[in-house]
Amino acid sequence: MSQFSHAAPALRTGWKMWFLNVFAVMFAQTVSADSVSEAPTTIRAPTTVYVPPVPTVQLMSAEWDVFLTEKVELSCSIEGSSGWNFKWFRNEQELQEDSGLLFKGDGSVVMITAEAETQSGAYTCKGEHQTKGVSTKISNKFNIKVNDPPKPTLKLLTPWSDVFVNEAVHLSCDINKSGWMAVWYRDNVNLGGNGKTLEITSASQSDQGEYSCKANLAPRGVSSSLSNTATVKVHASKPKPRLSRDSNFDVMYPGESITFTCMVDVSSGWEYVWYQKKKEISGSNTFRIPSLGPSDSGDYHCKAKRGQNPFYTEDSDVASLQVSDPPTPILKHLTPWSDVFETEEVKFSCEVSSSGWTFTWYKDKVKLDDERSLLSIASVSQSHQGEYSCKANLAPRGVSSDFSNTSTVKVYASKPKPRLSRDSNFDAMYPGESITFTCMVDVSSGWEYVWYQKKKEISGSNTFTIPSLGPSHSGDYHCKAKRGQNPFYTEDSDVASLQVSDPPTPILKLLTPWSDVFENEEVKFSCEVSSSGWTFTWYKDEVKLDDERSLLSIASVSQSHQGEYSCKANLAPRGVSSDFSNTSTVKVYEKVPTPTLNKKPDSNPMYIGEEVHFTCKVDVSSGWNYQWFKNGNSLGKSGDAISIKLDLPDEGKYSCKASRGVKTSTGHSEEKQQVVEEIPVPSLKPVTQWLDVFPGEAVKLRCEMQQKRSVWTYTWYRNGEEVQSCKEVTIDTEGINLSIPSASSSLGGGYSCSGELEGRSVRSNLSSVVTLDVYDAKPKITLVQNPEYSLMHTDDSVSFSCEVSNSSGWDYLWYKDSNLLATSENSHVHNITSGTKADTGSYECQVKRGVKEVYFSDKSEGAKIEVHERPQASIILQTDWSEVFSTDSLLLKCEVVGSNDNWNYTWFREGEQVDPSSEKSEKYTVTPQNDPAQSHYTCKGIRNGRPSYSRSSDSFKTKNLLLKRRILLSISGCLFFGIIAVLLGCIFLRVFRKPASEDEKPDEDNLFLTMAQLKDFTDAPCPLAAYITENDLNTSPKEADDNGTICSETTPLPITSQEDQAVTTGSDGTTENGAGMVSFHT
Repeated sequence: MSQFSHAAPALRTGWKMWFLNVFAVMFAQTVSADSVSEAPTTIRAPTTVYVPPVPTVQLMSAEWDVFLTEKVELSCSIEGSSGWNFKWFRNEQELQEDSGLLFKGDGSVVMITAEAETQSGAYTCKGEHQTKGVSTKISNKFNIKVNDPPKPTLKLLTPWSDVFVNEAVHLSCDINKSGWMAVWYRDNVNLGGNGKTLEITSASQSDQGEYSCKANLAPRGVSSSLSNTATVKVHASKPKPRLSRDSNFDVMYPGESITFTCMVDVSSGWEYVWYQKKKEISGSNTFRIPSLGPSDSGDYHCKAKRGQNPFYTEDSDVASLQVSDPPTPILKHLTPWSDVFETEEVKFSCEVSSSGWTFTWYKDKVKLDDERSLLSIASVSQSHQGEYSCKANLAPRGVSSDFSNTSTVKVYASKPKPRLSRDSNFDAMYPGESITFTCMVDVSSGWEYVWYQKKKEISGSNTFTIPSLGPSHSGDYHCKAKRGQNPFYTEDSDVASLQVSDPPTPILKLLTPWSDVFENEEVKFSCEVSSSGWTFTWYKDEVKLDDERSLLSIASVSQSHQGEYSCKANLAPRGVSSDFSNTSTVKVYEKVPTPTLNKKPDSNPMYIGEEVHFTCKVDVSSGWNYQWFKNGNSLGKSGDAISIKLDLPDEGKYSCKASRGVKTSTGHSEEKQQVVEEIPVPSLKPVTQWLDVFPGEAVKLRCEMQQKRSVWTYTWYRNGEEVQSCKEVTIDTEGINLSIPSASSSLGGGYSCSGELEGRSVRSNLSSVVTLDVYDAKPKITLVQNPEYSLMHTDDSVSFSCEVSNSSGWDYLWYKDSNLLATSENSHVHNITSGTKADTGSYECQVKRGVKEVYFSDKSEGAKIEVHERPQASIILQTDWSEVFSTDSLLLKCEVVGSNDNWNYTWFREGEQVDPSSEKSEKYTVTPQNDPAQSHYTCKGIRNGRPSYSRSSDSFKTKNLLLKRRILLSISGCLFFGIIAVLLGCIFLRVFRKPASEDEKPDEDNLFLTMAQLKDFTDAPCPLAAYITENDLNTSPKEADDNGTICSETTPLPITSQEDQAVTTGSDGTTENGAGMVSFHT
C-alpha cells in the first residue's frame, strides 16, 4: 500500500480542523461587532420539549390463561410512528429470546410458548428508535397466566386388580376441571377411548398391563401428563383354594370340636362355599363343628366366589373326617400263663390302636394306683389272685374308653416234676438219624424246658430233637422246666441214655466233559458209597431233588439247572441219611456267547500288498471250533486266526462264529470292515504366492494327501533326485513343508514328493512336478516423475510412479531423503497434490513382498525436486490526495513483488473476477458506478512461463473513499461561500450601525465569548459540527488496519451528532429539529 493511502485519514482530519478554526474566529468577530449597535437583549435558544410516546401491548392469540405447551402471541405498537425496535419485560425484568420466547423482526411481536408456571406475570414493552436513539415509556401491563394441565386421578373401581380370565374390571379417570376428556393408555399405548370410565366386561390375557389416563382439552390440543397407574394382572387359570383343619388327627371322637379353614392365596374379595358329602353348607372362610358326632363323618371341600355375577374358583382338595367311638383297649397277658406259682412274675399290657393314650388298671373292678400301659407284679402271692381289666384315656382331648377284656390270675402253692420220654428206642443210632426227647409238665403253662447232656445244660423246648445225630450226641439226658424272667424252676426229670455211630459218606462224580454249559446241552452225575442197601438223595444248592437213583442225568439243561450239586446216602427203613457228598457246580449261560473278532492292524483304508490278521475268540467256556465269513459267505477256513495279503477283491466285511458238540453254535461276530484302496498320490502346492523368485527370497512348498485319514510322512525330490534337509533347504519332521529361506539359482528346478504311511510298508507314487524359477539378480526398480521438472513452486503438483521389471505381488515403499514416508504400501504411485517448501528433497522407492519372511528389493535411483515459494502479487493505490478536487475515481495497480518477468493480471472483487476485458491489465480503476458500496479487491499475476501464476494479493478495501471525497468537496465549497457572506455582513454592520455610549449600555449577560473562553466552553454548538462526526475524528483500529493507517489524531471539539439532536413533537406528529441554537452563558 502507498504512503498516500496510509496518510489519507490523518490529512482529512487536519482539513476539518482548519475549517473549524477559521469559522469560529469569523463568528466571534461578527457577534462582537453587532453588540456595539444593538440594544442589550438576551437571546434564548428554543427550548426542546420531548414527550416519549407510550406503546400499547395487545393480545393477538385467543387465550391469555393458557396451559403448558400452548402459545401466546403479544404485539407492541406505537400509534402513528414507525422505525422502532422493541424490548419486552416480564414483571419489570427484561426478557431475552430462548426456547420459550421468540421475537419476530423488530421485536414488535413476541411468541410465548408455555413451558413453566414461572412464565406467568405482567408483560410490558418499551420502544427504542432505530435512528434517533430515543426510548418510549413502558407500555401498559398485560397479564399472562400459565397453568399446569389438571393431572387426572385413576381409580380402580373393582375391589381387586389381579383378576382371572372372563372376570370384569372397571376403572375411572377423575379430572377436577370441566371440559376435559379422558384418554386411556395400557402400557403407555393409546387405547383410543375418551370416556371417564373404562369397563372390561370379560378380561383376557391381552387386557393385562399397566393402565393410566390423560386429561385432554381437545379444542385447544392440550394434554395433561399421565395419571397414576393401576396394574391389572390377568391370571390364566382359575385358583384352587387351600383347605386346612386345626386338628389333623386321623380319627376324631364324639364330643370333640374341629375347625376347617378355606384360603385362596391369589387376589382378594373372596366369599367361601362349603360342601359335606357334596352337599352345600354355609360358612365363611372357616367352618367349625363344635361337638362332633358320627353323622359328621365324611368328605369336606370348599370353593370361593366373588363378584355380582359370581366367578368361582376350582374345588379345593378333599379333607376326610372320620368320627368314631374311642377304641376299646385290649388287655394282654404278657406272661404266658395266668395260673402261676408263688414268687413268679405276672405282667399285663393295655393297648389301643393309636398313640397318646394313658391307662387305668382294675382288679375285680377296683381301680389300682397305676396309669402305665404295663402292669407288672414281680412276685405274686395268694393276694394277687383275681380278675384284671383296664381303660384307655386321651387326657388332652378329654376322651375315655370302655373297659377292656378281662384276664384271671390263679396262684398255686407247690413245685411240679416233669415227665421225660423219647420217640426212638434203637440201641445204636447213626449220624444223620434223628431222635426226639419230650419233657412235659402237666400243671399250668408257659414253661421253658432246660435239657442236660452229661449234666451239661443245653437249650430246648418241651421237646428236644436231634435231627441229625453224631457221635458227640452219645450220653445221658434229663430235663426240667422254668418260666419267667427271674426263672421259677420245677424238679429234675428221670434220666434217658443215647449211643450214636457214624454212617458212610457218598462220592459225587461229573460224567460230562464240562461243568459250564449252555442251554439244551447234557450234564450227568453219579453218587457212590462203599456198602450196599443204601438209597440216594440228590441236592441242588442244598435243595432236595426228586430223584433217588445213583445216576443223575439232565438231558437238556436250562437256567433252572444252574447251581451246586451234591448227594446223600439214605437208610430208608430207619430214615438215616449220610453227610453231603463232595459238590460239583454247574453254570448255565443264559445265551450262547458272540465271538470277539479282532483285526490287526485295525486300520482303514489299507492298501494293496499289505497283510491283515484276524483272530476269533469265545471268552466263555472251552472246546470251541471256528468258521470264517466274508460279506456273509463262508471262506472255508477254520481255526481261531487267519491272515490275508490284501488285493482289491479282498475288500469286504469279515466275521466269524464258533460251535461245540452237536447242539451248541454261536451267532456271527461283529463284522469288521476292510477297505482296500490303491495307494494315493500326494498333492504338491506352493505356499508362497509366486514361483518365480529372486536371489535371497524365501520359498515354501507343501506336500500332503488330499484325504488325511492316516499319518503320512513325505520324501522330496528335485529334478528326480531326493532332497535332504540342509542349510539351504529345510524339511519339517513329517516332510509336509519344504522351505527355502534364501533362494539361489542352484535351487531352481522341478520339485515333486512321495508319501510313506507311518508304521506300515506303504509308499506312494511321485506327485505332479512344481517348477521353481530363480532369477539371476534382484528386480530392477524404475522411478518415473511426472512432470519431470526439478524446480517446482508452492501449490504445484507432481506424481512419482514406481515400476518393477519382473514378477508380481509387490508392496511399495516410498522414501524422501532416505526417510520412509507414511503412505500406502499397496500404491505404486506417490502424489504431491499441492507442493510446499517442505516437499523439497530426493525421492526414492522400493518394493517388498511376503508376510512372515519379507523380501526387499534395492531402492530406485533418486528423483530430486526443489520447491520455491510462489511469487506474491500486491495492490498499490496510485490516486494521489492532491487529485481529490480533480477526479472522482481511484486507480489501483497490481504488480508481482520481486519479479522481473512479464506478467498479465486478473482482478477480483469480493472473490469474483471483474470485467473480463480488463483481466490482463496491471491497472484497475474504481468509480462510484462500478463500486457503489464497500468492496474487497485482490489481483493475481499470470504468465506462460514457470511459474505460470502468482499468489493472490492481500485484500484491499475501498471503504467509500470516492463518496467521502465528494462530500469533502461540497463542504469545502459551502465553507468558502459562507466565509465571504460573513465578511460582507461584518462590513455592512460597521458602516451602517451607530455605536452606543457607555452610559446607555445596561448590565447584560456576555452572550459572545472570546476564543479563549470558547475553548473552555463545552456546550456551544459549532456550525461545522454537523459535518464532522466522531468516526471522522476517532478512526477505529480495525478501519486503520483495513486501509493501512499507521497513526490517528483526536481533536477535543464539541460535537453534535444527528442522533443527539432533540426531537420535538407538534400537532401533526414528530419532527426533527436540527437548527436550534444553544445560548452562551458567562
